[in-house]
Amino acid sequence: MSLSLAPDTQRRSIEQLIAENALRAVFQPIVRFADGEIIGYEGLIRGPQGTPMESPAALFEQAAREHRGIELEQAAARVCMAAFAALDCKSMLFINFSASAIEAGTNARETASDIARDCGLDARRLVVELTEQSVIADAERFGASVRALRAAGSQFALDDYGSANASMNLWVRLAPHFVKIDRFFVSDIARDALKFEAVKAMVSFANASGAQLIAEGIETEADLEIVRDLGIACAQGFLLGRPAARPALRLPDAVSRTLRSAQIAVYPAHTRTGATADMNAEMLERMLVAAPTLTVKSRNDDVVALFNQAPTLHAVAIVDGGGKPVALINRRAFMDQYALPYHRELFGKRPCMQFASLKPLIVERGSTLEQIANLFADDDQQLSDGFIVTRDGVYEGLATGSSMVRAVTEMRLEAARYANPLTFLPGNVPLNSHIDRLIANGAAFVAVYFDLDHFKLFNDRYGYWQGDEVLKITASTLASVREPTRDFLGHIGGDDFLLLFQSDDWRARVERAIDMFNEVIKRFYSPEERLAGGIQGEDRLARPTFFGFVRLSAGAVRIGPDAARGSAHVSTAAAVAKRMAKKEASGFAVLELAEFRAAGMD
Repeated sequence: MSLSLAPDTQRRSIEQLIAENALRAVFQPIVRFADGEIIGYEGLIRGPQGTPMESPAALFEQAAREHRGIELEQAAARVCMAAFAALDCKSMLFINFSASAIEAGTNARETASDIARDCGLDARRLVVELTEQSVIADAERFGASVRALRAAGSQFALDDYGSANASMNLWVRLAPHFVKIDRFFVSDIARDALKFEAVKAMVSFANASGAQLIAEGIETEADLEIVRDLGIACAQGFLLGRPAARPALRLPDAVSRTLRSAQIAVYPAHTRTGATADMNAEMLERMLVAAPTLTVKSRNDDVVALFNQAPTLHAVAIVDGGGKPVALINRRAFMDQYALPYHRELFGKRPCMQFASLKPLIVERGSTLEQIANLFADDDQQLSDGFIVTRDGVYEGLATGSSMVRAVTEMRLEAARYANPLTFLPGNVPLNSHIDRLIANGAAFVAVYFDLDHFKLFNDRYGYWQGDEVLKITASTLASVREPTRDFLGHIGGDDFLLLFQSDDWRARVERAIDMFNEVIKRFYSPEERLAGGIQGEDRLARPTFFGFVRLSAGAVRIGPDAARGSAHVSTAAAVAKRMAKKEASGFAVLELAEFRAAGMD
């Protein structure tokens, strides 16, 4: 009878593991997007297989308990370098080191480059990765250690950028050859708009600094395509290759096809919070009038004198001794009252608070236009009064109600260019941007213009609330037939939608959308009109006419590589295809871009 040992009894000290040569190396490929080549491998350490000490996390936790962290790092580096040299691989080897281990090696004259040479590995093929757990006590001293690494021929990288201590401060100070983006930002980046924006910012800084980015944690094709199209240089992850003692020398065929594909990724939709905030600040600045004030001790004659001196001033704010507004006098209301017989003689010397609004609308700097608009609605304020603007409670100026209405309208129109407020689908700006990306990358695609026939009559009969519900159903129907990582759906406005297909089966998807919509729309009609098959109405000449159910029509334009001249060209051709579709019994027409040009319609 044999007894199995409890897991804890299988634990050995770090010193034992090193002495017994019980550590082993595995390697994970790092791939360059430009040509699909494996430029290097990250060397990773493992403990005895099948034991609690197999994972690197368990090894380093044990090393921390024994205060042998640096010793384990150096031993792991030796194991990885020796195993890599034995593979006779000509690419680079990426090795993790903490700041403490790098400095200790410099002080002991046993740097990572020295270890590489001892293992028969050319130091010029070594890339030392600074781990994210590193604590750098003296940045200047550590910088000297990094310069020593470079002088020996090795390259330097920041690991897991965006987490823990991997900061922009280090990026600027140490000028790494490579920066590895932490897997947190890469995982599911195809569906996470904030991660996308964060990585996009990293790409901009990398371009400015000259560092090459490596995206870690690539596990799906969708994420691979996003980081490729963002201009990131290299990638690493399970999709490209798992860690192995004898790693693959070439990429899986499916991954190679993805990298060679002319298709481009659909960037995840993102909010324009920052832009909206900037726009709010700019518009409030434009609305602000640096108007003079009066005090609670001022008289009505002072108000008249001020309005006479400033004929365009719509109101005047009344402030206390500390400059805080306490009331507002509307010009028109005041002058109408003051113009009555004997009012000047009776009230001229009296305090101005007599004709003031004691509950003026006061807005603090930093408030959004939507918040200001809501205050007008909630407090039933008069637009003619406008509002007072303060900074930290102290008077700054006035703004009129009409300028607020114009600003809110302008902001909403601007926002609608980026996202439709009803369906929340991308608007004209992101649509045109995606078309330009497709054209710039030489991608073949199909632009399909969707439109609703008889929609105006439906709106007139059932009201705009029901019409809005139909538009939402249209959006959800179109969204359900696209492949989110391949096909870009936008809402141009009203009942017009544009879907940019890269999916090979785009025709079947369009037909499915038409069938789905034309069936679901019947639910929006009354039982009588559902039974009749439509609405009895009038045409443009006021003649009685029967109109069938609202119908989804689709005009498609096939765009070959380098065929289109720009987003406006594509949109115009798609609009022509839409008009053709409306004449078809099926509601579906296809136009080749060459036909569009031949007909002289471009």
